[in-house]
Amino acid sequence: MSRVSIIGSGFAGLSAACFMAKAGHDVTVFEKNDTIGGRARAFAAEGFTFDMGPSWYWMPDIFEQFFSEFGKKPSDYYNLVQLDPGFQMIFGENETLKIPASYTELCAEFELIEPGSTPSLNKFLEEAKYKYDVGMKKMVYKPSFSWLEFASVEVITGAARLQMFKSMRSHVRSHFKDPRLIALMEFPVLFLGAMAQDIPALYSMMNYAALSMGTFYPMGGMVEIINAMQKLATELGVKFKTNSEIEKINIEGKQAGSLSMANGVEVTDAIIASGDYHHIEQKLLAQEFRNYDEDYWDKKTFAPSSLIFYLGVNKKIKKLIHHNLFFDTSLDDHAQEIYDHPQWPSKPLFYVCCPSKTDDSVAPSGMENLFILMPIALGLKDTDELREQYFKIIMDRLEHLTGDSILPHIVYKKNYCINDFVSDYNAYKGNAYGFANTLRQTAVLKPTLRNKKVKNLFYAGQLTVPGPGVPPSLISGQLAAEQLIKYFKSTTS
Repeated sequence: MSRVSIIGSGFAGLSAACFMAKAGHDVTVFEKNDTIGGRARAFAAEGFTFDMGPSWYWMPDIFEQFFSEFGKKPSDYYNLVQLDPGFQMIFGENETLKIPASYTELCAEFELIEPGSTPSLNKFLEEAKYKYDVGMKKMVYKPSFSWLEFASVEVITGAARLQMFKSMRSHVRSHFKDPRLIALMEFPVLFLGAMAQDIPALYSMMNYAALSMGTFYPMGGMVEIINAMQKLATELGVKFKTNSEIEKINIEGKQAGSLSMANGVEVTDAIIASGDYHHIEQKLLAQEFRNYDEDYWDKKTFAPSSLIFYLGVNKKIKKLIHHNLFFDTSLDDHAQEIYDHPQWPSKPLFYVCCPSKTDDSVAPSGMENLFILMPIALGLKDTDELREQYFKIIMDRLEHLTGDSILPHIVYKKNYCINDFVSDYNAYKGNAYGFANTLRQTAVLKPTLRNKKVKNLFYAGQLTVPGPGVPPSLISGQLAAEQLIKYFKSTTS
């Protein structure tokens, strides 16, 4: 039995821990914060329970697949409900597009906006389903050490259908003309790290996940997935050490031999680092053991950071549903201010999650739990004054578009932004979502899962393959574990 150390307890770290423990290893997870979950932590205040990060539960099959690896189901740990409507997009005071769970009703919504669009929607989602079946069920489970991994007959013969070299923008606009439908189809790329014209049309598979598979919610909050994975890991024998920030990875020869922390040294036989890849390399490893230098990271394209507000409101807000996207300003303008000309946005789009519409447990009776997120560029100046300035901008528009008085009813408020991402997660430039999924940063072109100079050190998480998002992070942990298991077998054969 080998001693395996996992750095970080987010989705990738917990996934890696479970797979390593299943393989019979002695696994310890080290978490710098006082609670498990990384960006998916939760906190409670004044009777409210807030998910701190991820709030969308898409691709339920990936969660099913993860738990099935251990003879379990998500339902063994949490109650998953499908949202109907899945979400809504608010384009103006009296202009809202709700996304129903029923496909027949979805087609009817499209017809109301763009008569005759049902055939286009059918074709778009049929193509997106193919991409999902190949991309999320096969391609993302490759470790991406070589392009030859993707040289299957299905991928080669279906390359044109995957549309790797066509942009998301041109793909969407070849099917739809109404700006509201274009916004619906393009909005997921805002979190992929580039303008729609720079994201491969392959990622329309996200539209398939959103519109065909549906939007779900684990009762109790997204943290229930973390709780489930921690419980599973504990059942498998994994140990957890919180408030244990790693200060150095000690290399002996070409092996990682121990981890230095403020309270001592932990001897190890191997490491899976699921914390911020840049931080692990630049801060915890001596220069001669790094895969990449600082210039490499500086030239890469990242997905956005975020300004987040956690609000408790002592009244119900009628026009809100569980997921609300406010698109009453230009998506292109906001995206340009994130990616092309990084700056605090002039007229930001924003998102409001109101889980109390679905789940009575996250707020006191008669009250609302609001999670408000505004995507922003990385590395911006982050001050209390700027946070408050944008809080006022967002709240003015939120009150106007919902026709509801909210500010006087706020009984709890907390904000979170770039400086907090750096402080809590060592996030490079305060990134919230990891690497951008551009064509030049796909698969083999992402930072590699393995350290090329330290044989028993591997990486997992949103800065390596397969990419950002909760389902990819689950898979990333599995991939890293599989590579470490192969390494152990090679040393004993």
